[in-house]
Amino acid sequence: MVSRRVERLTSSLIRDVLAAAQRPGMISFAGGLPASETLQLPDFAGVPASVLQYGPSEGEPALRDAVAEQARQMGLRCDASQVLILTGSQQGIDLVAKLMIDPGTPVLLEAPTYLAALQSFHFFGADCLATPLEANGPDLVQFRAQLARRPAFSYLIPTFQNPSGRCYDRAHRDAVAAELDAAQVMLVEDDPYRELVYDPSCDRTPICARLERAPWVYLGTFSKTLAPGLRVGYLIASPELFPLLLRLKQASDLHSNRLGQWLVLRQLEQGDYPGHLARLRALYRDRRDQMHAALSAELGGLAHWQCPPGGLFFWLQLNHEGVDTRTLLPKALERGLAFMPGEPFFPAAPAAASAMRLNFSHSDPASLQRGMALLGQLLRESPAG
Repeated sequence: MVSRRVERLTSSLIRDVLAAAQRPGMISFAGGLPASETLQLPDFAGVPASVLQYGPSEGEPALRDAVAEQARQMGLRCDASQVLILTGSQQGIDLVAKLMIDPGTPVLLEAPTYLAALQSFHFFGADCLATPLEANGPDLVQFRAQLARRPAFSYLIPTFQNPSGRCYDRAHRDAVAAELDAAQVMLVEDDPYRELVYDPSCDRTPICARLERAPWVYLGTFSKTLAPGLRVGYLIASPELFPLLLRLKQASDLHSNRLGQWLVLRQLEQGDYPGHLARLRALYRDRRDQMHAALSAELGGLAHWQCPPGGLFFWLQLNHEGVDTRTLLPKALERGLAFMPGEPFFPAAPAAASAMRLNFSHSDPASLQRGMALLGQLLRESPAG
């Protein structure tokens, strides 16, 4: 007999859509996949035999030092003893959920938010409290009201948020930090996209760096800048939280892939990592602009959106609320187009039937143009289009 938790276990729609998107000729705007041409086969020359042995649960010391140094440059007050190397930053979400959530535990989230975080929190039985996300950050009145319900923690993605692409401005970052400090509610700040910045005027200083009293966990990854297949991410945590998260990590997988850690560290220390980031930003900025232009040409009267200042996604709200994007998805897949409907990104499932998320990083320019034309055609053909 399986545990009762399994009754709350749901499949990941994005993994299902990505599986369908593997069909030949499919144009996919569904996943947050890096551009294929940015992925290079690592140089394995000089790999020490020691990385094939068991290693420390916390991660390779030199990589933890490098992560801590980067974090201090962002404004976080931390050292390497607070860094835990993860099997992808998704593992950090899982560890936090295991640490903090019992059935019925309230957790405060943005609406919309990262669907795999929702999947994890629901699995452990969380009562997900939603705060609407506005152009420059969460609705602060609603955020304060939800904090009054004493959530175990708040999970936020302030920088180039997934799925919306929005970036909190300085006023919202300051206000959120002040509210969390006043309520002494823990912050879990997920920051996978911060290096993919196309508008340098965005304030990207982590909210964790602004906290004075509230405990915090900061999540980062190398999946968006180097290679997702390496599955190397990290968390940085308040000193009082770190030992508990480490024990949970040990109970999960002993330690993260040492070869992947070595390859990441080699890129940071010996590769042209700043140059690589500059080239990545230029490529993705160009693809963002191409999608924005194609959206304006094909969907100008059908939807509205905000051009994202960074990250990998456009978030579209259709002008006609009668169009259900989850119903539209099978029709799109039949014609060779994949996208993510908006509904799974909300704690309350019916909240975004007329929204969708589109990824611009993975498709080449010709595919992007064809996909936008096809999406416009599908929406015009829909009964409410």
